[in-house]
Amino acid sequence: MTHDMPSPAQPLKIGTRGSPLALAQANETRDRLARAFDLPHEAFSIIVIKTTGDRVLDRPLKEIGGKGLFTREIEEAMLSGEIDIAVHSMKDMPVDQPPGLTLDCYLPREDVRDAFVSLAHDSLAGLPNGTVVGTSSLRRRSQLLHRRPDLQVVEFRGNVQTRMRKLEDGVAAATFLAMAGLNRLGMAEVARSPVPTDDMLPAVAQGCIGIERRQDDSRTADMLAAIHHGPTGDRLAAERAFLAALDGSCETPIGGLAELDGGTLRLRGEILRTDGSECLADKGEAPVEDGAELGRSLAAGLLARAGANFFAA
Repeated sequence: MTHDMPSPAQPLKIGTRGSPLALAQANETRDRLARAFDLPHEAFSIIVIKTTGDRVLDRPLKEIGGKGLFTREIEEAMLSGEIDIAVHSMKDMPVDQPPGLTLDCYLPREDVRDAFVSLAHDSLAGLPNGTVVGTSSLRRRSQLLHRRPDLQVVEFRGNVQTRMRKLEDGVAAATFLAMAGLNRLGMAEVARSPVPTDDMLPAVAQGCIGIERRQDDSRTADMLAAIHHGPTGDRLAAERAFLAALDGSCETPIGGLAELDGGTLRLRGEILRTDGSECLADKGEAPVEDGAELGRSLAAGLLARAGANFFAA
């Protein structure tokens, strides 16, 4: 590598949202880069950028613009040169990127499972009929209504701390968070129990951190290549191809999970009606290098079975 390295005088600027989890992910990225190049932490500065998704907390995401609400302002800051890289939760990332930006660095994937969180109940199966459950995820809402149509599901947004306060205030008796986020925050004890993926298929890319950069920034490309985790990239290639073929957004309940077994990639996917009345699922396997094609094929099969207006319910 022949590029000048970042220094405390000219640090690499890392853009992130300001939530505790986003900051934990940005710090993990800084730590990995500092270790990889034997640089002081001061050679990297973390720049907090408030996004529309962080400002509007009283309405469902599907009503105010979907996944791009957590990325748009950060990407604009990168294109303008205000920051050099952006650290994202990959489950929040749209499949299409703005011209001039690329996303080809992923950190090792964390626990993919959802976490059942409640102050009074031990598991989803143990919830009495009619219990109020809070979630801001359309996927989780649809999965809950499909498996437990007796539950009442209410909108429930905010970071981990906000959601715990809402449980204490009785807004809902239970909610779900990502185990990955709790682990990264050192708050795994918040979960009453992880939910097996056979019971609740996670969001595409759940548990993954992605690092976005300007396409023409060769110095940053070389630095990020040193911390990229190839197996996570292989899994995401299949999952995000599946999502892209389904035109996935915050308005469509979709679950997907790729897992590796040597040179074989196994992919499970499901789509649900928004009211939970129907769930269509499929699975397949292929050589790792054909993961993206497997994702597209799995999506095509589900769409053919679903027919028109499946997501309109």
